[in-house]
Amino acid sequence: MQRPLDCLNNLAQDDWLIGYNSREFNQIAQELYLELIQLSACGTPPKIILAEREPLRFLASFIAACAANCPVFLCNPDWGTQEWQQVFDLVQPDIILGMAHGAWGSHCVVRVSRLVPLRGSKLRAASPTGEASGVMGNGNNTQCPIRNHIMIPTGGSSGQIKFAIHTWETLIASVQGFTEYFQLKQVNSFCVLPLHHVSGLMQFLRSFTTGGKLAILPFKAVESGQILNIKKLDFFISLVPTQLQRLLQNPELTEWLIQFNTVLLGGAPAWNELLEKARFHRIRLSPTYGMTETASQIATLKPDDFLGGKMSSGQILPHVQVTIRNQQGKILNSNQIGNINIRTQSLSLGYYPKTRENQEIFQVDDLGFLDDQGYLNIIGRNSDKIITGGENIYPAEIESAIQATQMVADICVIGIPDQHWGQALTAIYIPKKSDTSALKIQTLLKDKLSKFKIPKYWIPQQNLPRNSQGKINRQQLQQIATEFLQNSIT
Repeated sequence: MQRPLDCLNNLAQDDWLIGYNSREFNQIAQELYLELIQLSACGTPPKIILAEREPLRFLASFIAACAANCPVFLCNPDWGTQEWQQVFDLVQPDIILGMAHGAWGSHCVVRVSRLVPLRGSKLRAASPTGEASGVMGNGNNTQCPIRNHIMIPTGGSSGQIKFAIHTWETLIASVQGFTEYFQLKQVNSFCVLPLHHVSGLMQFLRSFTTGGKLAILPFKAVESGQILNIKKLDFFISLVPTQLQRLLQNPELTEWLIQFNTVLLGGAPAWNELLEKARFHRIRLSPTYGMTETASQIATLKPDDFLGGKMSSGQILPHVQVTIRNQQGKILNSNQIGNINIRTQSLSLGYYPKTRENQEIFQVDDLGFLDDQGYLNIIGRNSDKIITGGENIYPAEIESAIQATQMVADICVIGIPDQHWGQALTAIYIPKKSDTSALKIQTLLKDKLSKFKIPKYWIPQQNLPRNSQGKINRQQLQQIATEFLQNSIT
């Protein structure tokens, strides 16, 4: 396995980074690597917050930090004051690379006990008001230093930022599983997803470590028709469901998407109507299942299976073992629903600053089953389960049925406390048309769902709170539902 510095030194192509200057990437990475090595020679490698907004600088800085064995925390430059305060309290960084203007907010206080200038003063101390790129030493840091660790942000819909602890080895294990599964030597990727997120980062690593090409373009640019000139048949592109939905609304972009070798789809569950629309247009879609903790996908449905009508998350990748267990830990047979347990070389070590005691098996909150052919089928999240009148209900089933009516643009089903039923099934939705009523939708559902599975309350909204990956914020929806029902009663 090549180390980060080996990959950097072995770059043979000047045009591997499409849309950017590949030589500039190499120059920035080499210079920063030398500076970080000098700092590390004085003692413990510095902890780095990486929040570069510009893709080339982000990726070059990432490789330099990995090559210098510095612990690096990937961060979203668009986080608000509250998120940044969380991060600083948790990380207590030594170095900050990149920061958007005003990202600190007017009330954020950064406590710095000493400044450590880098050679040539290329990096400055973090400023609460300007474009910040700095080096900070925190004299109050009592946490044990971690070498060679890559911290990737996660947190799902909870809003509380956590960092999954990865290493170069765990990330490359995911790359190797990917290349073996798709039988590739080189991976060419077209990236429209955030590079600080595992979904964007892994696209870079697949291309960078296999000698492939990487095209980077913001999704908004793609939506507006700014398309890079590449041979799409040789490229993978990764999307989240909301992005796929928006592209399929545009005939020209739909035609553009058809030409890709593979369209990986993940980040959040995709609804049946969206999948059927992609299949109708012959999109070479590849629904995937994975998470930050496993360095992206662990199961993927190949495009030919998808176009053939298969509906699942696909087969398990070679670097992963998945077992389905009941609540007592017993391994279940094929087609039996239970808790998904994952064993993989790409598994994170824990959440910063704590490592996981059992680093071999990771039990996720998702429920599913493996069919007779070894395809993984996801039923829903255990924590999202709604118990109403003693019946267990999984929102994914109800949401899929409501989507199939083609009367809603977006939907989320939650349970709200109810004295009689325990939880009352509540649908929060965006109607496609202004005259769409809940009664019309309920009428269409009567022949598709049992009576107890039809939501008791229906709350129309103009939009639903989702993050950049398309994951719904259920906590915020609980607040919306509670306020709506209170106002309805009064």
